[in-house]
Amino acid sequence: MKKLGVIILNWNGIQLLKEFLPAASAHTVSDEADLIVADNGSTDGSVAWIHANHPEVKVLELGENFGFAEGYNRAVAALDYPYVVLLNSDVEVTRGWWRPMLGLLENNPEVGAVQPKILSYRDRSSFEYAGAAGGYIDALGYPWCRGRLFDRLERDEGQYNGAPLEVAWASGACMAMPSALYRRLGGLDASFFAHMEEIDLCVRIRRAGLKVVAISDSAVYHVGGASLNQGNPEKTYLNFRNNLLLLHKNLPRQKGRRILLFRRLADTLAFGLFLLKGDMPNARAILRAHSDFRKMKKSYSELPADDIFPRLPGTDRYAVASRYLLGKNKLKPKKDIYL
Repeated sequence: MKKLGVIILNWNGIQLLKEFLPAASAHTVSDEADLIVADNGSTDGSVAWIHANHPEVKVLELGENFGFAEGYNRAVAALDYPYVVLLNSDVEVTRGWWRPMLGLLENNPEVGAVQPKILSYRDRSSFEYAGAAGGYIDALGYPWCRGRLFDRLERDEGQYNGAPLEVAWASGACMAMPSALYRRLGGLDASFFAHMEEIDLCVRIRRAGLKVVAISDSAVYHVGGASLNQGNPEKTYLNFRNNLLLLHKNLPRQKGRRILLFRRLADTLAFGLFLLKGDMPNARAILRAHSDFRKMKKSYSELPADDIFPRLPGTDRYAVASRYLLGKNKLKPKKDIYL
């Protein structure tokens, strides 16, 4: 049995497969790793194209579109590798990209998930929005990253190179973890459908007493926005709704209520900014996100008793205030924790 299964989830993404699968195959398939495309019921000829052009790539046909979260859950459940990588279809990998992640997991059983540096495919000297050099969560529950503070992306000048660093979350664009741990924790929350489901999983990994780590000796290039571009109202809806769900389900009841109160105020400001810009679709997306959150939160009846927040890197900072009130373009936790 090979050690690693690299899983690309696909739904009608034949153009992305044509662009990125050749390199993914060339730099992945080996005596230790397989490349698997888990297909969410595509109707664009994706599966036939893979069979005809890349017979070395395994195909797992799921039969219908289960979304990002449940699609990966079904794929990991159906496969039998000690370790898996969740890899977006719009990621360009590099030679040897997976080996540092696999080696770190094999040699550090206290690590539950790891990501490489995620750089921009369009501007290869810059970090990419979805994960950059490792993800944090701020004091109000907003995700931010090393190398990316909301809309501000840093150039990669080696400032985050060095020893593996503990982070709050690893990016679902490229995340490696033990498959047994993935299954034990229930995988990605299918209710999220897409966006922030990997952050929720990483919080549960941290709650289980394991570490989430970002490394700098592996790098991939991510297009980003291949399914939904920044500014798309559906992306705004999913990000706002899922961030609220993430906080509700992972915090003790009283702490959750307190933070969610502040979040409602902050989200109201975001709603007002969209109104001032005349962007009614995104303003309505925030209203819909809060409305659906109030309905969906009822399904999470068993809330944790312990407060995981103080143990998450980045929660000692107010990233929103730093960016939008103080005008900062970069931020870091008060203390870095290296592996």
